[in-house]
Order: sequence, then structure tokens, then C-alpha cells
Amino acid sequence: MAADAVLLVAYGGPRRPDEIRPFLEHVTRGRRIPPGRLEEVARHYELLGGRSPLNELTFRQAEGLRQALGRTPVYVGMRAWEPFVAGTLAQMALDGVRRAVCIILAPHACDASRERYLEAIDEGRAGVGPRAPAISYVRSWYAHPLFVETWADTVAAALEAIETSRRREATLLFTAHSIPLPSAEASAYVQEVHTSARAVSERLGHTGWQVAWQSRSGNPRDPWLEPDVNLALRALAASGTREVVLAPIGFVCDHVEVLYDLDVEAQQTAGGLGLTVARASTPNDHPLFVRMLAEVARQHLG
Repeated sequence: MAADAVLLVAYGGPRRPDEIRPFLEHVTRGRRIPPGRLEEVARHYELLGGRSPLNELTFRQAEGLRQALGRTPVYVGMRAWEPFVAGTLAQMALDGVRRAVCIILAPHACDASRERYLEAIDEGRAGVGPRAPAISYVRSWYAHPLFVETWADTVAAALEAIETSRRREATLLFTAHSIPLPSAEASAYVQEVHTSARAVSERLGHTGWQVAWQSRSGNPRDPWLEPDVNLALRALAASGTREVVLAPIGFVCDHVEVLYDLDVEAQQTAGGLGLTVARASTPNDHPLFVRMLAEVARQHLG
């Protein structure tokens, strides 16, 4: 049976200042995160306007996809904040949706980026009961040609900020969210991030690239993926590199973990090292990314 709707699922984030701390308490419940770290992250949100742009950007992605698909309805649900995916599934049932194609807006697979989303969707469907839409998943698009092309376009735009004679010497530093080592070892996450980064570099014909990790949380004594992006910048400076393009390939929206960890913290690190750093935009509602969403959705709708 053909699907009759598309469901985009993203992480979610606070939409106004009074949601910041409730959001952080919700997403860290049961985890060993020091209270001081939560306050630090809350201040990041406050510094950047008291909200996350993730929700707005996700709805822009959905609107672009809706226009590309024509009459197929497109719904948005969030895993960690409103509109929660459970409520979206309930609305879909009320609207008479029987089968839906789901695209989880996390390109690289690990327990945090895939399994926990699936759990949230399963719980939401269980709450709706027998009328809950059946869900089929688009599982793998980290190497899709249009995903690669989107990133090649945004990285090329960032390279334009570097002096023409120095562009070939610039290092492309691709970043994704750090995760605990046990999670990394139990998944293809690291391999998939490297595959995406390599494909973009090859598309641009740029040989100087690396992968680093950002936005780690949790107990500082627990081992997570390394090197952190700031350590990677220090190592590049020590090796004689002077120009870097930061490309957060693990993210599809310019939200707070990109806007603070790269545009504020990493830029401060780079400034102290004498590095020139340009940051490539994430896909957001880039036309090529929206085309990719439409292409993978159409493959499943029929």
C-alpha cells in the first residue's frame, strides 16, 4: 500500500527563553551531567537570543518539501521538545493518515541519532493506538549525491571567504556531534561521517580535509570521540596551517550547537592561534537539500 504522508522528525529545541531550562532538564533526565554544565549551556542559548532556530528551520525544510511533493502532506514532529512527535502522530491519525514515510533528520546513525528517534516514534504510535499511521523509514542518505552536492556548495561558498591564493592550502575540518566511545564502537557512525566528508572533499577536488568532533556532554571522565574541534584547530595551527573551513556535516540545521560551539567557541580558539576560519552553512532549507528530501521521500511513497 502506498504511503499518503511524509513525517519529518528532528531533535527539537527551546522556542523562547522560558523554555530553555525545562528543555535542558527534559533532555538530560537520567544522565550524569553536572548541574554547572546545564547552566553553561543555558547561557549559550541566552547569548544567542534565548531560543533555538532548529524548529523554525525544520518547518522551512518541511514547507520546501511540501512544495516539491505537490499534494502530499508533510508533518513535523520533534523527539525532545514541542511539537513532540507523539502529538504529531495523533494529529496525523485525526487527519486520516494511514501510512507515512518518515525521514529522521540526522544523517549519520548511532543510538542517539537513530534508535532513540525510533523509540520516540514507537511510543507515540502506541499512545495513539490502532489508528496510528504505519511508518516506513528512509534510513540512509549520508552519501546521497544531493546531500554531498549540498555540502559541496556550502563549503565552496565558505572557501570564497579565504584569500584566493590560499584556498588550496586551506584545511576542510568536518565536524559532527561527539558521542561516547561505546556508542561509536557499536555503530557505523564514525565510518558514515568520514564517508560524507570524503565524498564532499572529492566533489570539490580538495585533498586537505580532516574530521573532528564537537559538543560533547556528560561526565567529563567518560571517554568520547576525539579530537575535539578545538584540539584539532590547535594541532592544525601547530602544523603550520593558517586557513580552515569548518563544515559541521553531522548537522542539517544551524542550531545552537553549531552557532555557539563553532561560531563562538571555536572562533575564539582560532583567533588565539592566528588561524583564519570560515564556517560552511549547514543545509537548512538549501534547494539541493530539499530536492534530496523529495527524492528519497518519493522512492518510498509509491
